[in-house]
Amino acid sequence: MQIKDIVKKVKQIEIRTRKKTEATLMGQYHSAFKGQGMTFSEVRPYQFGDEIRRIDWNKTARFREPFVKVMEEERELTMMLLVDISASMDYGTKHQLKREYVAEIAASLGFSAAGNNDKVGLILFADKVYRVIPPQKGRKHILSIISTILTADYIPATAKIDKAFEYMMGIFKRKSLVFMFSDFEDEYDSKMLKAAAKKHQLLGMRVFDEKDNEIPDVGYTLLYDAETGKQIWANTSNARWRYNFAEAQKQKLRALEDDFANSSASFLNIDTGSDYSKLLYHYFQKK
Repeated sequence: MQIKDIVKKVKQIEIRTRKKTEATLMGQYHSAFKGQGMTFSEVRPYQFGDEIRRIDWNKTARFREPFVKVMEEERELTMMLLVDISASMDYGTKHQLKREYVAEIAASLGFSAAGNNDKVGLILFADKVYRVIPPQKGRKHILSIISTILTADYIPATAKIDKAFEYMMGIFKRKSLVFMFSDFEDEYDSKMLKAAAKKHQLLGMRVFDEKDNEIPDVGYTLLYDAETGKQIWANTSNARWRYNFAEAQKQKLRALEDDFANSSASFLNIDTGSDYSKLLYHYFQKK
């Protein structure tokens, strides 16, 4: 895309996603992610209605009148967006490219975080980590992230989510909100998934095109794997062949859902034609 086209696309995404964010997501985001806990602020005399469990017994005994500890929420969080830029993500048929859909979801999440003064960072990965944007605050930073997702070179290589998790855990020691975008077409180490979910609050989002799950009857056709470069001829008119392909995709999805559930991580399966804001709204509500 030309620079003017990129700017136009980013602006369109900002307008669409900010409306959705302000209307449905921002309040739910704030309620769901209130911070990493409470931190001590000060001690003051007891007032009617204060919780007894907040009493500072040492100071109460010393001054012979009740004092309570005032606690303050640790509001600031870090959100990390992990985006698969293997070639299968640069694909779309009926609605839009997966990369464009991911950019919209990332924008909604980013603006929700920015509205709560949280930092947002980005990791682009395929067979390795290719680009890292450190967490920062603000609208301009979110727009930069959207532009980066849209304009990245999508790599003809097998996606290795393990590499992304390993890198992230090595850099970010404090618990963060982690959103991973991928079509999860490639194998991964479930142990690394568990390790990441134990350290961070993790949501995996499988972004798929309807043709990823079912191949239509178009006769004999040459199928091409954008990541490995492999090509095969297939008779898509064969009903048994189409059924076996669809069943294999369903089994892969069930295994993926089980892995995330067993890792105590969250998971969403999102079609590029669906309303992601509703899915995120319900996810925030559960949290």
